[in-house]
Amino acid sequence: MIIGVDGNEANVNERVGVSVYTLKLLEYFKRTSDKNTQFIVYLRESPNTDLPVENKYFKYKIVRGSHFWIRFFLPLHLFFNRNINIFFAPAHYSPSFCPVPIVVTIHDLAYYYYPNEFLKKDLYKLQNWTKTSVTKAKQIIAVSKTTKKDLHKFYSLNDSKVQVIYNGYEKKHSFPFLKNTAKLSVTNKPFLLYVGTLQPRKNVITLIKAFNVVKKTIPDLELIIAGKKGWLFNEIFTLVEELGLEDCVYFTGFVTDQQLAYLYQNARCLILPSLYEGFGLPILEAMSFSCPVISSFSASLPEIGGNACLYFDPNNIDDLVEKIQQLLTNQQQCSELIQKEKLRIREFSWSRCGTQTLEIIKNAYQNNLQ
Repeated sequence: MIIGVDGNEANVNERVGVSVYTLKLLEYFKRTSDKNTQFIVYLRESPNTDLPVENKYFKYKIVRGSHFWIRFFLPLHLFFNRNINIFFAPAHYSPSFCPVPIVVTIHDLAYYYYPNEFLKKDLYKLQNWTKTSVTKAKQIIAVSKTTKKDLHKFYSLNDSKVQVIYNGYEKKHSFPFLKNTAKLSVTNKPFLLYVGTLQPRKNVITLIKAFNVVKKTIPDLELIIAGKKGWLFNEIFTLVEELGLEDCVYFTGFVTDQQLAYLYQNARCLILPSLYEGFGLPILEAMSFSCPVISSFSASLPEIGGNACLYFDPNNIDDLVEKIQQLLTNQQQCSELIQKEKLRIREFSWSRCGTQTLEIIKNAYQNNLQ
């Protein structure tokens, strides 16, 4: 069997979210490739040097094209070069027409809940191209039960067509921290940590307001916000200025794995205040470094964090203030959470994610032969 894979999400320099997911699956596919299970990874451009190296059963195929690559250029190539048995799309979009069965992964449907956070052209593609993908797919992978529920809600799919496979996690190696690193010129003061894109549904505004209250009783406390700018983020920076927090709230922008490891390892806790998440990978990353987690009780986050997080109502600033103060002042509760984290992260791994994903792809192929 030869499996075609869209590898473009992994072929980027700054990987977050779906890009990490795609890379980890490509690494797993490379490790498990053999004469019976071969892979052709389709890319618009030459593979970055940190992508898995080709071998006899794991190859890259460059198909040049524009922004309509997945809708025109790749389908055209697949039509005239019928050398795969099934196609796997790891990020919502699959070829508009394809001579073989398709398996697609859907990560979240935030674009239905928060359409204003997306550019019009991106919103159109997410709503319409995703609809095409899930309609034509032989099998759909959802990264959480929350995403599966949303797929049924917005696309009215048969239950048997959607399988839940959780993302894995990988502990980021710790490296000595260089204080002259421009993006992380932080002090040795205690700090709270947020990791994620800056956009409204991430609810960073609520976090900053809660931090402002807590800081009145813990003056040395700081807040580090690690993540790229997304959409409609100006309000976040304006609020920091209005509250006079410029000297204690740090915006790092994108951080490397080494920098992120340092942050998890040294933060008093990670706070994930999101109103909606399809999965919530920072929860697992923080847990791998024994970093306590305070998470909003919304969407998939309780599903991923289990009993190893403190939860709060994302629409209630006072609730978040209470949870932060509780965690910072109760060492016993903090230690108990860390112990629970060690058990929780055992339930997630990229190897398990890869194994289950490959099994679904193989089953979809076999079922198509019947």
